[in-house]
Amino acid sequence: MENFFGLLKSELLYLKEFESIEQFKVELANYIYYYNHKRIKPKLKGMSPAPYRTHAQAAA
Repeated sequence: MENFFGLLKSELLYLKEFESIEQFKVELANYIYYYNHKRIKPKLKGMSPAPYRTHAQAAA
């Protein structure tokens, strides 16, 4: 969790200015989707976390 929040702050919070709480909520939801479905990790065999979990469950 510490890693997630560290990345969240450096990749979203510190890079953008938000005009409202609603805009922040939308951007946060987009970032969480990106973090789980689009972000490629070499440690996960070049896959993002969600597809890797699906792949690992199918292989087991």
